[in-house]
Amino acid sequence: MADQTSSFFDMFNKLAQDLKVPGVDLERLMEGHRKNMDAMVRAAQATSSGVGAVASKQAEIAQAAFTEVTALVHDFKPTGNPQEVIAKQTEFARKAFEAAMQHTRDIADLIQKSGAEATKIVQDRLRESLEEIRGTVDPKK
Repeated sequence: MADQTSSFFDMFNKLAQDLKVPGVDLERLMEGHRKNMDAMVRAAQATSSGVGAVASKQAEIAQAAFTEVTALVHDFKPTGNPQEVIAKQTEFARKAFEAAMQHTRDIADLIQKSGAEATKIVQDRLRESLEEIRGTVDPKK
């Protein structure tokens, strides 16, 4: 992929030099495009890392849920009066609901952090790019 990107930049640079566009610093312009590509790669890596963290968290949640359910089912003995059985079932449902809500918050937080990191990379590069573009054009030529 890097070779294809370099090849593209070399081809574009040669074309721009052949056209002799006045007042444009082609080297600075091409360097800006290289930085843009680098920022996009870093943003994609941040997103990919976030996806990996979410997948790991989901596996952790599944394992914890399996362990908890196994323990609850093992300890659940529906003997006794109906009020006790209903109370145990209600407690089981409450614990399951609370765990599901916490896991959902944890995953949402991971997704938000991953998205924020990727967005920040792109926003920072956009700001830099705008400054670089201003610097590539010489209004005197």
